[in-house]
Amino acid sequence: MTGTTSAAPTGGSPVHRLGAGPKLVALCLCSLALLGVHGPLGAGVAVVGVVALHALARLGPRVLWAHVRPLRWVVVCLLAVQWWLLGPVEAVVLSTRLVALVALAGLVTATTATQDVLDTLEHALRPGRRWGVDPERVALVLALTLRSVPVLADLAARVRDAQRARGREADVRAFAVPLVVGSLRRADALGEALRARGLDD
Repeated sequence: MTGTTSAAPTGGSPVHRLGAGPKLVALCLCSLALLGVHGPLGAGVAVVGVVALHALARLGPRVLWAHVRPLRWVVVCLLAVQWWLLGPVEAVVLSTRLVALVALAGLVTATTATQDVLDTLEHALRPGRRWGVDPERVALVLALTLRSVPVLADLAARVRDAQRARGREADVRAFAVPLVVGSLRRADALGEALRARGLDD
């Protein structure tokens, strides 16, 4: 696949040395295992496992926090809703599962070059050509998605800073509206760029 570049993450840990394919398979298996977690004990084991894997990869607490930090407001809202609907235990377990899953995904992206991930996915999707699947296009969509995450996180941070400057931290609408509008503008600009390259079909 062409058109995407990424610098390989530096590190000599066993997690860094593991290939992109095995890591993606392990991430899928861990995701399925997390779906089966329904009690505090299982949630606790999941947290310990995530922390242990980050330690094995020689990634400190700051990196782990950076992986889950964008979720903090989502988790607060999810925890409150689930607490009201299902009770405290289920709320904590569900929120913990979500945070653990995002942390695991962050671990994979932090220890694997983006290009390696995309090449692995493109190779795995090649048999789908017989059913009309375009592996290169799917990989391109995934690449754009991965690149959009930090862009949207930066946009959210700038909107939050502007909100604080106006003294409206508690105003949800003052945060949500500029974020949605800014996201839609970026999506339109990306769509125009893709159309200019003949990738709109």
